[in-house]
Amino acid sequence: MPAKRLFFGRHFVLEAKKGGFQVISKVSTATVYGIDGIKIDVEVDISNGLPAFSIVGLPETSVRESKERVRAAIKNSGFEFPNDRITINLAPADVRKEGSSFDLPIAIAVLAAMGAIKQEDAGGCLIAGELSLDGRIRAVRGILPITMLANKEGYRKIIVPMENGREASIVKGIKVYGTNHILDIVHFFREGGGLKDFNSHGGDWGTDAHRDGLDFSDIKGQAQAKRALEVAASGGHNILMVGPPGSGKTMLARRIPTILPRLYYEEAIEATKIHSIAGLLLLRGSLLSERPFRAPHHTISDAGLIGGGSIPKPGEVSLAHGGVLFLDEFPEFRRNALDALRQPLEDGQVTISRATHSITFPARFMLVAAMNPCPCGYFGDTRKACVCSGSQIHRYRSKVSGPLLDRMDIHIEVPPVTIRELSLEREEEPSEKIQKRVAAARTLQEERFRDRKIYANSQMQARLVKKYCLPSGNAGSLLEKAVEKFGLSPRAYHKILKVARTIADLEESSDIKEPHVAEAIQYRVLDKRLTI
Repeated sequence: MPAKRLFFGRHFVLEAKKGGFQVISKVSTATVYGIDGIKIDVEVDISNGLPAFSIVGLPETSVRESKERVRAAIKNSGFEFPNDRITINLAPADVRKEGSSFDLPIAIAVLAAMGAIKQEDAGGCLIAGELSLDGRIRAVRGILPITMLANKEGYRKIIVPMENGREASIVKGIKVYGTNHILDIVHFFREGGGLKDFNSHGGDWGTDAHRDGLDFSDIKGQAQAKRALEVAASGGHNILMVGPPGSGKTMLARRIPTILPRLYYEEAIEATKIHSIAGLLLLRGSLLSERPFRAPHHTISDAGLIGGGSIPKPGEVSLAHGGVLFLDEFPEFRRNALDALRQPLEDGQVTISRATHSITFPARFMLVAAMNPCPCGYFGDTRKACVCSGSQIHRYRSKVSGPLLDRMDIHIEVPPVTIRELSLEREEEPSEKIQKRVAAARTLQEERFRDRKIYANSQMQARLVKKYCLPSGNAGSLLEKAVEKFGLSPRAYHKILKVARTIADLEESSDIKEPHVAEAIQYRVLDKRLTI
């Protein structure tokens, strides 16, 4: 029989008539799988019986623990928690549920079953958030993909923690409400107020300034390295810098984002979703416009670099999607971690497999690596003598496998800067001017590949290389001689052609000429098998 509901201000008491009662309610929420949201229905059954509170539907530990947070939050918000048998079902039951974002929808579903909220009001929106014991609501990860799912599924509104409101409002076409306390939601459903209405501010995209005021004009000298980085940025090519300590490798790498073009909208959406899942949007809460720059320490684990966990989470390669992954002290990274980079470098994505499921994260990034020429760092330095033996140098360099080196489009030497160069008052070229040339080259590539889902020359497969990278005149014979002399692999041969295509694009040349191929060959210093 239906329960009799007694109302005492904010206190609600469920009082059963003889013969017992049963109340069922349903609230919609979502969980994140990979970088996409999956709709989850939270079904609550309150029935007569021994007091119990159970959650079913493949909940992970953080979800199972939510029943204690829900119980305390409801009680401490002025409601009398029902002393009956409560069953929470998270449907579909064959999808694993993980995270604290289920707290709020479970609590709202329980309140709807108690009669504090009308079921038809609670059922018209999607809800996500974590609860404190006193009923306050905390921010959660992955709100952007959850909001995108809600919009796709046709929900009129979504209720999220106040701190996630700006992030959720990136999605147009759905009302986003932010809340600080569970009582605000009750007030909203009963009287229509109490929540903050976040207006869409998708127009904020692209207004961010360059990070920390970094600029290429800060770097004195290193004209050849700057040119190589300009070429790399223009075609999205991976680059390895080899030079002694203090030559400016890290300074150069950190300024690469300042010459890269803005993210394409599709790239920005994917990159922002990944950062949302990682909880990196709570402070900025807007669509990424600057390309990401990630610089993990060389002690990072395989899971930290590639991604992993019992429920896989994105690693640094995915957080760098659409941007730059900088690996300083390249040979010091674990060999198996470096070898694991080969799949994302080749495919632009990383697949993490578990016994019951597998998840694929996008991971198309520009790899920028830096290393010393030897363990002490001074091999070939004219100012300081190297103390390493030939075997030590060989062992140090062999830490970076040949197949991984093959996937580096460009490797250059970065010599030390002299005091004379540092003291010159010459004005260096700013990032803004370099970025204009890079953007012009990218525009040519965008037009070239407009019918394909690629944005840069580095993403060309072998079939496209044959179509767009045919050398003209003597350029072909020059490349053949280089392949024979240096023993280049077929992959390195294709890399040189791609880089030559980018150099030609920078000069707005439709043909790949001999100077373009010659410059591209110069960017393969580690393939020349220099004697040690």
